[in-house]
Amino acid sequence: MKKLILSIVLASLAVVLAACGGENEVNEASEGNDQAKTIKIGATTVPHAEILEEAKPLLAEKGIELDIEEFSDYPLINPALAAGDLDANYFQHVPYLDNANKENDFDLQNVGAIHIEPFGVYSNDYKSIEELPEGAKIIISNNVAEMGRVLALLEEKGLIKLDESVEKINATQDDIVENKKNVVIEDSVAPEMLASAYENNEGDAVIINGNYALAAGLNPAEDAIALEVGENNPYANIVVVKKGDEDKEEIKTLVEVLKSEEIKDFINTKYPGSVLPVNE
Repeated sequence: MKKLILSIVLASLAVVLAACGGENEVNEASEGNDQAKTIKIGATTVPHAEILEEAKPLLAEKGIELDIEEFSDYPLINPALAAGDLDANYFQHVPYLDNANKENDFDLQNVGAIHIEPFGVYSNDYKSIEELPEGAKIIISNNVAEMGRVLALLEEKGLIKLDESVEKINATQDDIVENKKNVVIEDSVAPEMLASAYENNEGDAVIINGNYALAAGLNPAEDAIALEVGENNPYANIVVVKKGDEDKEEIKTLVEVLKSEEIKDFINTKYPGSVLPVNE
């Protein structure tokens, strides 16, 4: 009889332990699924991180948690993604990505264009491009990937003319064939320091990236003496992932949400004329 009772107790204990183990396995699997639906994304603060913050609740409704890591320096973000410290990033345009892939032997992939930040020309002394004097000093970014973009802006505003045989995206100062006012283009300032160069009046004009202008409290739509045209602009800011992650459902959902009408409305309201949603 004692042996029978002992057998029943042991059998019951085994069932309980099995049930607990099964429950733990379910919990662990559940936690694994939650982790699989978490996206750690690197971004610059304005406007990228702000846009991502707005997208957070929309993604949460779809079962995706967004972990946003903010960076102040461009050069750190792609290496962090390539190293696996991030699942995605959102701060750059295609020419910058192409240059980063080429120079560092990365294989990072564009998965969607979200918005455009028009470059602006800023001046403390002049109210229009036309007012810039002969030999005006114009400070621009030292970012090689942005040289063609800046020169195209100066051509668009009538200050210079580029060699027609050269694709504007690849243009350098050597491709300037006409310089009506003999403006001096200084390309020695890091993008994140352009706003400081403007504030310190280091040149007659400074061309500032949209995000750094916003971060410095400038309103490109109101404060710039000239603003880059947004339509058909090849410099749309994109979401980037490591090769092989393009088809992950959570990445596709992230891009879908960032392209949604809710996010477009937020961008147009928060940054009217200074940040332009991509309409595709």
